[in-house]
Amino acid sequence: MTCGQHLKKEKLSRVWIVSSAARKVSMFMKSNLPVYGSFLVSCVSQNSLPNPRSVKMPRVKAAQAERQGPAKRRLAEHFAAGEIITDMTKKEWKLGSPVGQGGFGCIYLADMNSSKSVGSDAPCVVKVEPSDNGPLFTELKFYQRAAKPEQIQKWIRTHKLKYLGVPKYWGSGLHDKNGKSYRFMIIDRFGSDLQKIYEANAKRFSRKTVLQLSLRILDILEYIHEHEYVHGDIKASNLLLSYKNPDQVYLVDYGLAYRYCPEGAHKEYKEDPKRCHDGTIEFTSIDAHNGVAPSRRGDLEILGYCMIQWLSGHLPWEDNLRDPNYVRDSKIRYRENIASLMDKCFPEKNKPDEIAKYMETVKLLDYVEKPLYQKLRDILLQGLKAIGSKDDGKLDLTVVENGSLRTKPVAKKRKKEAEQSVECSVEDMECSDKQTEEATHTRSKTRKRVQK
Repeated sequence: MTCGQHLKKEKLSRVWIVSSAARKVSMFMKSNLPVYGSFLVSCVSQNSLPNPRSVKMPRVKAAQAERQGPAKRRLAEHFAAGEIITDMTKKEWKLGSPVGQGGFGCIYLADMNSSKSVGSDAPCVVKVEPSDNGPLFTELKFYQRAAKPEQIQKWIRTHKLKYLGVPKYWGSGLHDKNGKSYRFMIIDRFGSDLQKIYEANAKRFSRKTVLQLSLRILDILEYIHEHEYVHGDIKASNLLLSYKNPDQVYLVDYGLAYRYCPEGAHKEYKEDPKRCHDGTIEFTSIDAHNGVAPSRRGDLEILGYCMIQWLSGHLPWEDNLRDPNYVRDSKIRYRENIASLMDKCFPEKNKPDEIAKYMETVKLLDYVEKPLYQKLRDILLQGLKAIGSKDDGKLDLTVVENGSLRTKPVAKKRKKEAEQSVECSVEDMECSDKQTEEATHTRSKTRKRVQK
């Protein structure tokens, strides 16, 4: 029995009690296992709301690969709860119940091996897939190079942070079962994604929430940039709340992560027509629209677009996402006149001047220039001060414990336990930087989204 067959037998009984829009989405989610790019998401929590305006870019090669994929790759078999796997460091992990499926792998709850069974409060998750599937080089390479727990903890100490929103990499390896080899990777467990919360809140976040989120995302970006990587796909569905603390947000899905500065040598600016419009079309950077490899300034530009959408509810080019050149040209036009962008998105008098200043600062960056992250943080902190607030670490989201949404009080009989949404892509254990770059480009073709 495959993981998918096993999951279909266990019909979901949890229904989110949120706004009417969220209720409609949750009904859709009950019959569909969500997949963000190449990583898998919990089928229990059903955390990602579909964006009705966005679908994948229609690439012939990508479509053919999708059709041909099942014939070339094996589906993962179901692993029983209690299965023991051993990672590369000889550490043993015990699997719990399956919580997600996508592509050709499954996600399970996981914990250190002990005499006890893995409960619903397990702190980790593990993705398991046939070892001859893939290769999904990029993500595992990022985790191995930049997401080891000791690296993250050292950064937190030296930069005097309360936490850092980068998932911790706990291990990976190969596991044999019934004569077949499976690859696995273990990371932290998470709660709801921000896209779900954004949709449930009528596509609006408060100004304080947007600024608090952006401050934490700047912390994340500074960290991954200093470790030679850029993310390339920052958006609400790739931002997950901590499983235990809804005031902590984590950036996930490093399938488009790009090593922009290997061994200290920044990649040169080079336009490649084959790579035009990589990323998520409404948010991707102008560089990406032009086929240029991701850079630090690109990540910061993407964050700017996210801030504007989260606060205003829309971006000016979202009316025609089917035309990537239109989206690119719109972004270029508004970059030259940030004031007109703010007027378009915030027609009221009380405009968020800090976002305009942020965008003006980012647009001045050269392709290879190192951003002044603290300067950008100071701009956002001034925005908090302008509304009589401060950086108190509170996101002010309509959530309760474990990332569960709750916009209004509901009867006890309707309350449902929140589960996790997880990010987990597994790459081959050994690969060259060239293979990593090729794998990133191949995957990015299937990540492009356009207006329906």
